[in-house]
Amino acid sequence: MRYGEIMAVELSHKMPDGRIRCDVCLRRCVLKDGQIGFCGVRKNEGGEIRLLAYGKVEALNIDPIEKKPVLHAFPNSKILSISTTGCNFACQYCQNWDISQRREISGTEMTPQEIVDMAVEYGCRGIAYTYNEPTIFLEYARDIGVLARKKGLINIFVTNGYETPEAIEVLADFLDFATVDFKGNGNDEFYRRYISVNGARPIFDTIKRMKEKGIHVEVTDLVVPQIGDNLEDAKNMVSNIKDISGEDTPVSFLRFHPDYKLLNLPETPLNTLKKHYDLAREMGMRYVYIGNVPGDDRQNTYCPNCGKAVVKRDIFSTLELNLTADGKCKYCGYKIPIILESSSV
Repeated sequence: MRYGEIMAVELSHKMPDGRIRCDVCLRRCVLKDGQIGFCGVRKNEGGEIRLLAYGKVEALNIDPIEKKPVLHAFPNSKILSISTTGCNFACQYCQNWDISQRREISGTEMTPQEIVDMAVEYGCRGIAYTYNEPTIFLEYARDIGVLARKKGLINIFVTNGYETPEAIEVLADFLDFATVDFKGNGNDEFYRRYISVNGARPIFDTIKRMKEKGIHVEVTDLVVPQIGDNLEDAKNMVSNIKDISGEDTPVSFLRFHPDYKLLNLPETPLNTLKKHYDLAREMGMRYVYIGNVPGDDRQNTYCPNCGKAVVKRDIFSTLELNLTADGKCKYCGYKIPIILESSSV
Protein backbone atom coordinates (compact mmCIF):
# COMPACT_ATOMS: atom_id res chain seq x y z
CA MET A 1 0.00 0.00 0.00
CA ARG A 2 1.23 3.47 -0.89
CA TYR A 3 -0.52 6.64 0.14
CA GLY A 4 -0.06 10.11 -1.29
CA GLU A 5 0.63 13.18 0.82
CA ILE A 6 0.83 12.63 4.58
CA MET A 7 -2.39 13.62 6.31
CA ALA A 8 -2.29 16.13 9.14
CA VAL A 9 -5.01 14.21 11.00
CA GLU A 10 -4.30 10.87 12.67
CA LEU A 11 -6.92 8.23 11.82
CA SER A 12 -5.86 5.74 14.48
CA HIS A 13 -4.90 5.77 18.15
CA LYS A 14 -2.62 3.46 20.12
CA MET A 15 -4.28 2.04 23.23
CA PRO A 16 -2.45 1.42 26.54
CA ASP A 17 -2.67 -2.36 26.05
CA GLY A 18 -0.93 -2.21 22.67
CA ARG A 19 -4.04 -2.51 20.53
CA ILE A 20 -4.90 0.07 17.86
CA ARG A 21 -8.18 1.96 17.69
CA CYS A 22 -9.31 2.83 14.18
CA ASP A 23 -10.73 6.37 14.14
CA VAL A 24 -12.24 6.53 10.67
CA CYS A 25 -15.84 5.60 11.52
CA LEU A 26 -17.82 5.83 14.73
CA ARG A 27 -17.48 2.13 15.44
CA ARG A 28 -13.89 2.94 16.45
CA CYS A 29 -12.87 -0.71 16.28
CA VAL A 30 -10.07 -1.61 18.71
CA LEU A 31 -7.85 -4.16 16.99
CA LYS A 32 -5.16 -6.56 18.09
CA ASP A 33 -2.17 -7.09 15.83
CA GLY A 34 -3.40 -8.96 12.76
CA GLN A 35 -7.07 -8.25 13.46
CA ILE A 36 -9.37 -6.74 10.83
CA GLY A 37 -12.14 -4.29 11.69
CA PHE A 38 -15.89 -4.75 11.23
CA CYS A 39 -15.69 -3.18 7.76
CA GLY A 40 -13.44 -5.96 6.47
CA VAL A 41 -10.81 -3.70 4.93
CA ARG A 42 -8.93 -2.00 7.79
CA LYS A 43 -6.32 -4.11 9.59
CA ASN A 44 -3.91 -3.67 12.48
CA GLU A 45 -0.65 -4.68 10.86
CA GLY A 46 2.39 -4.29 13.07
CA GLY A 47 0.86 -1.51 15.14
CA GLU A 48 -0.49 0.53 12.22
CA ILE A 49 -3.85 0.52 10.45
CA ARG A 50 -3.47 -0.74 6.93
CA LEU A 51 -6.20 -0.16 4.34
CA LEU A 52 -6.30 -3.53 2.60
CA ALA A 53 -8.57 -2.20 -0.14
CA TYR A 54 -6.32 0.71 -1.12
CA GLY A 55 -6.13 0.87 -4.92
CA LYS A 56 -8.62 -1.98 -5.43
CA VAL A 57 -11.70 -0.82 -7.33
CA GLU A 58 -14.52 -3.34 -7.04
CA ALA A 59 -17.21 -1.39 -8.91
CA LEU A 60 -16.80 1.39 -11.45
CA ASN A 61 -19.43 3.08 -13.56
CA ILE A 62 -20.35 6.40 -15.14
CA ASP A 63 -23.60 7.66 -13.60
CA PRO A 64 -25.70 10.79 -13.91
CA ILE A 65 -25.24 13.06 -10.92
CA GLU A 66 -28.98 12.72 -10.25
CA LYS A 67 -28.45 9.05 -9.39
CA LYS A 68 -26.33 9.80 -6.31
CA PRO A 69 -28.68 11.67 -5.77
CA VAL A 70 -27.18 15.14 -5.90
CA LEU A 71 -30.10 17.21 -7.13
CA HIS A 72 -28.86 20.72 -6.42
CA ALA A 73 -25.67 20.81 -8.47
CA PHE A 74 -24.63 20.52 -12.11
CA PRO A 75 -27.78 18.95 -13.61
CA ASN A 76 -27.22 16.14 -16.16
CA SER A 77 -23.51 15.91 -15.38
CA LYS A 78 -21.65 12.62 -15.76
CA ILE A 79 -20.00 11.29 -12.61
CA LEU A 80 -17.41 8.52 -12.38
CA SER A 81 -18.57 6.28 -9.51
CA ILE A 82 -16.22 3.93 -7.71
CA SER A 83 -16.23 1.56 -4.75
CA THR A 84 -14.14 -0.98 -2.94
CA THR A 85 -15.46 -3.99 -1.01
CA GLY A 86 -16.61 -3.87 2.61
CA CYS A 87 -18.82 -1.64 4.76
CA ASN A 88 -19.15 -0.45 8.35
CA PHE A 89 -22.92 -1.09 8.29
CA ALA A 90 -24.64 -4.46 7.99
CA CYS A 91 -27.91 -3.39 6.36
CA GLN A 92 -30.12 -6.42 5.95
CA TYR A 93 -31.73 -4.95 2.82
CA CYS A 94 -28.59 -3.70 1.04
CA GLN A 95 -28.91 -3.73 -2.75
CA ASN A 96 -25.13 -3.82 -3.07
CA TRP A 97 -24.67 -6.54 -0.46
CA ASP A 98 -22.43 -8.62 -2.73
CA ILE A 99 -19.95 -5.73 -2.56
CA SER A 100 -20.60 -4.20 0.84
CA GLN A 101 -20.93 -7.39 2.88
CA ARG A 102 -18.08 -9.23 1.19
CA ARG A 103 -15.15 -9.88 3.48
CA GLU A 104 -12.76 -10.95 0.76
CA ILE A 105 -10.58 -8.20 -0.65
CA SER A 106 -10.89 -8.00 -4.42
CA GLY A 107 -10.98 -5.46 -7.22
CA THR A 108 -9.03 -4.05 -10.13
CA GLU A 109 -5.79 -2.32 -9.25
CA MET A 110 -6.08 1.40 -10.06
CA THR A 111 -3.93 4.24 -8.81
CA PRO A 112 -5.52 7.56 -7.82
CA GLN A 113 -4.03 9.15 -10.92
CA GLU A 114 -5.57 6.48 -13.15
CA ILE A 115 -9.00 7.14 -11.63
CA VAL A 116 -8.70 10.88 -12.22
CA ASP A 117 -7.37 10.40 -15.76
CA MET A 118 -10.33 8.16 -16.56
CA ALA A 119 -12.81 10.73 -15.25
CA VAL A 120 -11.23 13.41 -17.43
CA GLU A 121 -11.05 11.15 -20.47
CA TYR A 122 -14.76 10.34 -20.32
CA GLY A 123 -15.84 13.93 -19.76
CA CYS A 124 -17.05 13.44 -16.19
CA ARG A 125 -17.81 16.45 -14.01
CA GLY A 126 -16.49 14.64 -10.98
CA ILE A 127 -15.97 11.46 -8.98
CA ALA A 128 -18.40 9.79 -6.57
CA TYR A 129 -17.30 7.41 -3.84
CA THR A 130 -20.33 5.18 -3.53
CA TYR A 131 -21.94 1.70 -3.75
CA ASN A 132 -20.31 0.76 -0.44
CA GLU A 133 -19.52 3.12 2.44
CA PRO A 134 -16.65 5.32 1.22
CA THR A 135 -15.49 6.32 4.69
CA ILE A 136 -13.88 2.92 5.12
CA PHE A 137 -11.54 3.59 2.19
CA LEU A 138 -10.93 7.21 3.17
CA GLU A 139 -7.18 7.30 2.48
CA TYR A 140 -7.73 6.07 -1.08
CA ALA A 141 -10.65 8.45 -1.64
CA ARG A 142 -8.62 11.34 -0.29
CA ASP A 143 -5.66 10.67 -2.56
CA ILE A 144 -8.00 10.50 -5.56
CA GLY A 145 -9.97 13.54 -4.43
CA VAL A 146 -6.99 15.83 -3.99
CA LEU A 147 -5.81 15.02 -7.52
CA ALA A 148 -9.36 15.40 -8.86
CA ARG A 149 -9.68 18.91 -7.46
CA LYS A 150 -6.47 19.92 -9.22
CA LYS A 151 -8.18 18.94 -12.48
CA GLY A 152 -11.28 20.97 -11.65
CA LEU A 153 -13.38 17.90 -10.81
CA ILE A 154 -15.86 17.72 -7.95
CA ASN A 155 -15.90 14.97 -5.31
CA ILE A 156 -19.06 13.36 -3.93
CA PHE A 157 -19.49 11.03 -0.96
CA VAL A 158 -22.63 8.88 -0.82
CA THR A 159 -22.42 8.04 2.84
CA ASN A 160 -24.28 6.63 5.83
CA GLY A 161 -22.99 9.55 7.91
CA TYR A 162 -21.03 7.50 10.47
CA GLU A 163 -17.79 9.44 10.07
CA THR A 164 -15.74 10.49 13.08
CA PRO A 165 -14.78 14.15 13.57
CA GLU A 166 -11.24 13.11 12.59
CA ALA A 167 -12.49 11.68 9.30
CA ILE A 168 -14.43 14.86 8.55
CA GLU A 169 -11.23 16.85 8.99
CA VAL A 170 -9.74 14.73 6.21
CA LEU A 171 -12.86 15.09 4.05
CA ALA A 172 -12.46 18.85 4.25
CA ASP A 173 -9.26 18.46 2.17
CA PHE A 174 -11.16 17.37 -0.93
CA LEU A 175 -14.91 16.81 -0.56
CA ASP A 176 -17.41 19.12 -2.25
CA PHE A 177 -20.72 17.25 -1.89
CA ALA A 178 -22.17 14.61 0.41
CA THR A 179 -25.40 12.70 0.13
CA VAL A 180 -26.10 11.52 3.67
CA ASP A 181 -28.43 8.54 3.69
CA PHE A 182 -30.73 7.85 6.64
CA LYS A 183 -32.52 4.52 6.88
CA GLY A 184 -35.96 3.81 8.31
CA ASN A 185 -36.64 7.47 9.18
CA GLY A 186 -33.66 7.48 11.56
CA ASN A 187 -35.34 5.23 14.12
CA ASP A 188 -32.73 3.98 16.62
CA GLU A 189 -34.32 0.56 17.08
CA PHE A 190 -34.36 0.12 13.30
CA TYR A 191 -30.65 0.90 13.21
CA ARG A 192 -29.89 -1.59 15.97
CA ARG A 193 -31.99 -4.43 14.55
CA TYR A 194 -31.45 -4.09 10.83
CA ILE A 195 -28.09 -2.31 10.52
CA SER A 196 -26.13 -3.41 13.62
CA VAL A 197 -25.28 0.06 14.91
CA ASN A 198 -26.51 1.80 18.04
CA GLY A 199 -28.57 4.53 16.45
CA ALA A 200 -28.87 7.48 14.10
CA ARG A 201 -28.15 10.36 16.48
CA PRO A 202 -24.47 10.72 15.48
CA ILE A 203 -25.50 11.25 11.84
CA PHE A 204 -26.97 14.63 12.68
CA ASP A 205 -23.63 15.59 14.23
CA THR A 206 -21.91 14.51 11.01
CA ILE A 207 -24.19 16.73 8.92
CA LYS A 208 -23.47 19.68 11.19
CA ARG A 209 -19.70 19.17 10.97
CA MET A 210 -19.81 18.74 7.19
CA LYS A 211 -21.75 21.96 6.79
CA GLU A 212 -19.26 23.76 9.01
CA LYS A 213 -16.49 22.56 6.67
CA GLY A 214 -18.28 24.01 3.65
CA ILE A 215 -19.41 20.66 2.25
CA HIS A 216 -22.74 20.81 0.39
CA VAL A 217 -25.05 18.26 2.05
CA GLU A 218 -28.14 16.61 0.65
CA VAL A 219 -30.16 14.08 2.63
CA THR A 220 -31.92 10.90 1.60
CA ASP A 221 -34.13 8.66 3.70
CA LEU A 222 -34.83 5.08 2.69
CA VAL A 223 -38.44 4.53 3.78
CA VAL A 224 -38.75 0.83 4.57
CA PRO A 225 -42.40 -0.28 4.74
CA GLN A 226 -43.82 -1.87 7.87
CA ILE A 227 -40.60 -1.63 9.87
CA GLY A 228 -39.18 1.82 9.07
CA ASP A 229 -41.95 4.12 7.88
CA ASN A 230 -43.31 5.71 11.07
CA LEU A 231 -44.31 9.33 10.42
CA GLU A 232 -43.46 10.44 13.95
CA ASP A 233 -39.90 9.20 13.39
CA ALA A 234 -39.84 11.06 10.08
CA LYS A 235 -41.02 14.22 11.83
CA ASN A 236 -38.19 13.98 14.37
CA MET A 237 -35.64 13.34 11.63
CA VAL A 238 -36.79 16.27 9.50
CA SER A 239 -36.93 18.56 12.53
CA ASN A 240 -33.31 17.76 13.36
CA ILE A 241 -32.21 18.26 9.75
CA LYS A 242 -33.97 21.61 9.61
CA ASP A 243 -32.42 22.77 12.88
CA ILE A 244 -28.91 21.65 11.92
CA SER A 245 -28.77 22.24 8.19
CA GLY A 246 -31.63 24.62 7.37
CA GLU A 247 -34.85 24.53 5.39
CA ASP A 248 -33.02 24.73 2.04
CA THR A 249 -31.42 21.30 2.57
CA PRO A 250 -32.64 18.92 -0.16
CA VAL A 251 -34.41 15.91 1.38
CA SER A 252 -35.35 12.87 -0.73
CA PHE A 253 -37.60 10.06 0.48
CA LEU A 254 -36.59 6.91 -1.38
CA ARG A 255 -38.68 3.90 -2.28
CA PHE A 256 -37.41 0.66 -0.78
CA HIS A 257 -36.97 -2.39 -3.02
CA PRO A 258 -36.75 -5.80 -1.29
CA ASP A 259 -33.28 -7.35 -1.42
CA TYR A 260 -30.71 -9.40 0.47
CA LYS A 261 -32.24 -10.59 3.77
CA LEU A 262 -35.49 -8.61 3.60
CA LEU A 263 -37.08 -10.15 0.56
CA ASN A 264 -40.38 -10.65 2.42
CA LEU A 265 -41.20 -6.93 2.46
CA PRO A 266 -43.05 -5.09 -0.35
CA GLU A 267 -41.87 -2.00 -2.16
CA THR A 268 -42.69 1.20 -0.32
CA PRO A 269 -46.25 2.18 -1.26
CA LEU A 270 -46.43 5.46 -3.16
CA ASN A 271 -48.97 6.77 -0.66
CA THR A 272 -46.46 6.26 2.17
CA LEU A 273 -43.87 8.30 0.30
CA LYS A 274 -46.43 11.02 -0.40
CA LYS A 275 -47.21 11.29 3.31
CA HIS A 276 -43.50 11.73 4.07
CA TYR A 277 -43.18 14.31 1.30
CA ASP A 278 -46.20 16.27 2.55
CA LEU A 279 -44.97 16.13 6.13
CA ALA A 280 -41.58 17.60 5.28
CA ARG A 281 -43.16 20.35 3.18
CA GLU A 282 -45.59 21.21 5.98
CA MET A 283 -42.62 21.45 8.36
CA GLY A 284 -41.11 24.16 6.18
CA MET A 285 -38.55 22.24 4.13
CA ARG A 286 -38.39 23.99 0.77
CA TYR A 287 -36.85 21.28 -1.40
CA VAL A 288 -38.39 17.86 -0.82
CA TYR A 289 -38.32 14.96 -3.26
CA ILE A 290 -39.49 11.40 -3.81
CA GLY A 291 -36.96 8.99 -5.30
CA ASN A 292 -37.06 5.69 -7.19
CA VAL A 293 -40.58 6.41 -8.50
CA PRO A 294 -40.68 6.95 -12.29
CA GLY A 295 -42.99 9.65 -13.58
CA ASP A 296 -43.85 11.24 -10.23
CA ASP A 297 -43.85 15.05 -10.26
CA ARG A 298 -42.41 15.10 -6.73
CA GLN A 299 -39.02 14.53 -8.37
CA ASN A 300 -39.16 18.14 -9.55
CA THR A 301 -37.81 21.26 -7.87
CA TYR A 302 -40.48 23.88 -7.27
CA CYS A 303 -39.82 27.55 -6.66
CA PRO A 304 -40.71 28.35 -3.03
CA ASN A 305 -41.87 31.82 -4.13
CA CYS A 306 -44.10 31.26 -7.18
CA GLY A 307 -44.61 27.49 -7.00
CA LYS A 308 -43.63 26.75 -10.59
CA ALA A 309 -41.34 23.87 -11.57
CA VAL A 310 -37.85 25.25 -12.05
CA VAL A 311 -36.30 21.80 -12.57
CA LYS A 312 -38.21 18.87 -14.05
CA ARG A 313 -36.74 15.39 -13.58
CA ASP A 314 -37.54 11.76 -14.16
CA ILE A 315 -35.54 9.10 -12.33
CA PHE A 316 -31.92 9.95 -13.12
CA SER A 317 -32.36 12.69 -15.72
CA THR A 318 -33.02 16.40 -15.64
CA LEU A 319 -35.56 17.05 -18.38
CA GLU A 320 -36.14 20.78 -18.11
CA LEU A 321 -34.25 23.61 -16.45
CA ASN A 322 -36.10 26.86 -15.87
CA LEU A 323 -33.29 28.75 -14.15
CA THR A 324 -31.26 31.74 -15.23
CA ALA A 325 -27.49 31.46 -15.53
CA ASP A 326 -27.13 32.79 -11.99
CA GLY A 327 -29.60 30.25 -10.59
CA LYS A 328 -32.78 32.32 -10.33
CA CYS A 329 -36.30 31.19 -11.12
CA LYS A 330 -37.10 32.26 -14.70
CA TYR A 331 -40.67 33.03 -13.71
CA CYS A 332 -40.24 35.25 -10.65
CA GLY A 333 -36.51 35.80 -10.07
CA TYR A 334 -36.31 33.93 -6.75
CA LYS A 335 -32.80 32.61 -6.06
CA ILE A 336 -32.78 28.78 -6.06
CA PRO A 337 -29.83 27.11 -4.25
CA ILE A 338 -28.80 24.94 -7.20
CA ILE A 339 -25.21 25.15 -8.42
CA LEU A 340 -24.94 25.50 -12.18
CA GLU A 341 -21.87 25.43 -14.42
CA SER A 342 -22.04 29.21 -14.46
CA SER A 343 -21.71 29.20 -10.67
CA SER A 344 -18.72 28.31 -8.52
CA VAL A 345 -18.60 25.30 -6.19
